[in-house]
Amino acid sequence: MAIEARNISKKFGTFQALNNVDVVVPTGELIALLGPSGSGKTTLLRIIAGLEQADSGAVYFDGEDATDASVRERRVGFVFQHYALFRHMSVFENVAFGLRVKKRSERPSNSEIRDRVMELLRLVQLDAFSARLPNQLSGGQRQRVALARALAVQPKVLLLDEPFGALDAKVRKELRRWLRRLHDEIHVTSVFVTHDVEEALEVANEVVVMNEGRVEQSGPPDHVYEHPVNSFVYQFLGNVNLFHTRVRDGRVRLGDTVLECNGSHGEAVVYARPHDIDILREADGPDLIAAGILRIHAIGPIVRVELQRDGDQQIVEAELTREAYAAQRLIVGENVYIRPRQAKVYPK
Repeated sequence: MAIEARNISKKFGTFQALNNVDVVVPTGELIALLGPSGSGKTTLLRIIAGLEQADSGAVYFDGEDATDASVRERRVGFVFQHYALFRHMSVFENVAFGLRVKKRSERPSNSEIRDRVMELLRLVQLDAFSARLPNQLSGGQRQRVALARALAVQPKVLLLDEPFGALDAKVRKELRRWLRRLHDEIHVTSVFVTHDVEEALEVANEVVVMNEGRVEQSGPPDHVYEHPVNSFVYQFLGNVNLFHTRVRDGRVRLGDTVLECNGSHGEAVVYARPHDIDILREADGPDLIAAGILRIHAIGPIVRVELQRDGDQQIVEAELTREAYAAQRLIVGENVYIRPRQAKVYPK
């Protein structure tokens, strides 16, 4: 089931939640809507589901206009951040609920319901917990029950709104890997909302980066990360160092490095990620910037080094592996040189 949202706009009072948004989700793909709070990603998800009505634009399922179709007619499965499980029902009955409330003509028999529910519980690795109540499960287990319940009605589309947002970091990591494996098994067209960059890049086939009701960029995770189309996408997808400079004849200078820039004159900002900053004790080339080491602190497998550029007092952050740090034996207070291996420049 392919999904296409065309020219979707939506206002809440004077707030423009979505502004002429276009998104295409190919059949069987897992797409992430990624962006900060208020960027419009949940509103777009709810419009696809039929839970909100767009002010303008249309939603198509497999090329057919579904804009005015009800939630039931769209046959979507929806997974919320806070599970929304029925506390008084067992795990089994929570998953079976969507099947039991179908119209009599569409409702499977009790034996068919049992077979389908137990098959799903095995798929989400919870078949041994079918008789338990939700409050007897961990947060990660409850979210898997919510996912099984959404899948029980055999939806054409699976929509997930911050599905792991209420969970701790370790459980989030385990569940997103599990979701990726599950999707590879069932291949249902899926869209999930997240503000977690790592989650989107790890799980999705394609990432749609949203900001202020617009799509800034979409594409495969690696492409979006390596080739951001503007400064917002670059900054949102991870930590970044900013170097303020000026454009002259379509070029900017960072130290002795010359970079191409759109626009012939004016102010510009050079962006470089901490893991793309080299630290050297000796000048081995022209493209170096003098700096002093302010702080060094280890964070798990990486060592973060804060430096201050000579002359302008600007703070630069570099990240090294523990092995690279041990080999260099850097010291706080030492004067060194820094060099961005990769950098992007955008006009102000």
